[in-house]
Amino acid sequence: MEFLTATIAILIDGLMYSSWIFLVAVGLSLIFGVLGILNIAHGGLYAFGAYVAAWGVGKYFDPEFSSFLPPFGSFAVLLLAAIAVGVVLGLVLERGLLRFMYGRDEVIIVLVTFAAFLMLEDGIMFVFGVDPYFAFQPYALLGNVKILGISYAIYELSLIPLSLVVCALMWWGLTRTIWGKLLQAVIHDREIAQAFGINVSRVFTVTFVLGAILGAMGGAFTAPMVSVTPGMGVEVIVLAFAVVAIGGMGSIPGAAVGALLVGIIRAAAVHLLPVLELFIIYGVMALVLAFRPQGLFGQAEARKI
Repeated sequence: MEFLTATIAILIDGLMYSSWIFLVAVGLSLIFGVLGILNIAHGGLYAFGAYVAAWGVGKYFDPEFSSFLPPFGSFAVLLLAAIAVGVVLGLVLERGLLRFMYGRDEVIIVLVTFAAFLMLEDGIMFVFGVDPYFAFQPYALLGNVKILGISYAIYELSLIPLSLVVCALMWWGLTRTIWGKLLQAVIHDREIAQAFGINVSRVFTVTFVLGAILGAMGGAFTAPMVSVTPGMGVEVIVLAFAVVAIGGMGSIPGAAVGALLVGIIRAAAVHLLPVLELFIIYGVMALVLAFRPQGLFGQAEARKI
């Protein structure tokens, strides 16, 4: 019975962690797949999403308004905050900065996105200050549930269906819509796609904004679970990069499998060998890349001659 309880606890904890990290990593993977950019600024988008969501929830539950606003409307606030941050900052970063970097050396682009990340971090402290923000109300609204005697927050469990919905929508959008076909054409060969009349610049902009929304969504739905503080985007971008590297750069199924693998292995380490919690994720990444440098679902890049 103890073995069964421990196994189920590992699976549930692993799925919750996988769902959370997938929401962050899938946007990073999408941007790299289409634009070929390792967007370090993704961590800043995550942090901005968390801050705006926490601020919005605080305003939503302000005593002046909370008397006539439905409490469950705060979940809509989280989503709207993610969309607002993704659209505004996504357009600013892509149109105002990154479009001038296309075609340049990859190292330069990484340095530019890292600089953008630092500016976003400073922007957060300028706008919101250094004091922590709390948005616990949506978390508390759903309460807890017991599974085999172990109490779990329903809010954290709800991230599992949320990530499944996001993954399904991404799959449908990329494989069953005209826009998805255009994206695949650009991913395969942007020069040929442009020669056939596809507006590659517009595809880049829409893709980057969508990836920014996904990154901000990860932060927005994380806000009720944590204390929102400066620097929260630093660790997340490293974890998201590990997930994307394991699954394969630019692969949406790879991001899902990478997140699931990381989540389950991390949960097993936490329950069985806590001392390995920080090491195990990067150990798995190193092991995968040692045998498959392009990741589990990554495609080896064709050499043009």
